[in-house]
Amino acid sequence: MRPLRRIAVLSLHTSPLAVPGGGDAGGMNVYVRAVSRELVAMGAEVDVFTRSTFEGQAQVERPRPGVRVVHLGGAPADTVAKEDLPLRLPRLAADLRRFADADAAGRYDVIHSHYWLSGTVGLELQRDWQVPLVHSMHTMAKVKNLHLQPGEAAEPPVRIRGEQDIADGAARLVANTLTEASELKELYGTAPERIDVVPPGVDLAVFHPAGRALDRREAGVDDGLFHICFAGRIQALKGPQVLLAAVARLLRQRPGLKLQVTIIGDASGANPLDLGQQIDELGLAGRVRLLPPVTAKELARHFRSADVVAVPSFSESFGLVALEAQACGTPVVATNVGGLPSAVSHGVTGLLVDGHAPDDWASAFGELFEYPAFRTQLGSNAAIHAAAFGWEQTAALTVHSYQHAMDHFSPV
Repeated sequence: MRPLRRIAVLSLHTSPLAVPGGGDAGGMNVYVRAVSRELVAMGAEVDVFTRSTFEGQAQVERPRPGVRVVHLGGAPADTVAKEDLPLRLPRLAADLRRFADADAAGRYDVIHSHYWLSGTVGLELQRDWQVPLVHSMHTMAKVKNLHLQPGEAAEPPVRIRGEQDIADGAARLVANTLTEASELKELYGTAPERIDVVPPGVDLAVFHPAGRALDRREAGVDDGLFHICFAGRIQALKGPQVLLAAVARLLRQRPGLKLQVTIIGDASGANPLDLGQQIDELGLAGRVRLLPPVTAKELARHFRSADVVAVPSFSESFGLVALEAQACGTPVVATNVGGLPSAVSHGVTGLLVDGHAPDDWASAFGELFEYPAFRTQLGSNAAIHAAAFGWEQTAALTVHSYQHAMDHFSPV
């Protein structure tokens, strides 16, 4: 077994330093940041390469000892949309190479790329550096195209071709769940022996159930008020519009219900949703709070103040929000799709809903409102379930994938 000293992590389209819930920042940002931290704790040095957030940004930041975040020029996030990045990849790759060539720290032992844009560059580096590439898809074009919403454009052929090249050429592929591993096999033809299943983790020091009553009071959630929370990018794929339609249906069924909805996140994507308009059209004014993205500690407080967290996504490779909410002792109502059944145990830690019909979602929320003892039991089970998903385990399994890639890599 070769020693693992230095790791190059590619997260080119979004910085791990960005706050999840807005723009292109989401669970992947949390994933890269947390795993990098744990890899350093295991004795490795990690360089995370990402595009700059704005022109003139300092090239290197050190968020913690052992981790460097290297900002690459040519495609600042404040002016260049993710959709335009394929044409900017050569410039980002050239900037990355210049940094690595001038760096005195020495060669990397392994490259870990996240999302297809990073994987495209990772394939070039695998060939040129003669270092194995481990790749995490996080989301896949063929899967997203199966769940397109009205008004959403299909993922472009350039992405599908890029993902196929990565699936064919990377030394190892990391999948979040068995479902994702199956999708890689069925949709991209990846041999199962090249796939490692590594579940994401949760920061149990931040997301925990202690202090639920206090957080509920500080959030202004009165006794008897049924509080539903949503956190994520405001785009059709994440389903906040489904939540609002279901809440409107629930209120028509139960006109006297004291209910509050908190939606945390910013608009994302080429066709952002106008939730304010939907709230007005559904007559939900005064019942829904729209908040910007918040820090992890603030998010945990919101989750602890809620009776239920809604994850009505149309596609999820795992659903990190669902796991974080459960770690706070809050049951989750989630779509029975993608990796969410791996994160949420139906009838044990929350409820899974088939499809996105407002009646079905209203029924799930109504069941949790009607039976508070059941809701409390789900929350207790949820905290126990989530406690098994520490980032330490994720990092350890990731290192196993790295070692496998290093031990079996054949330079060409």
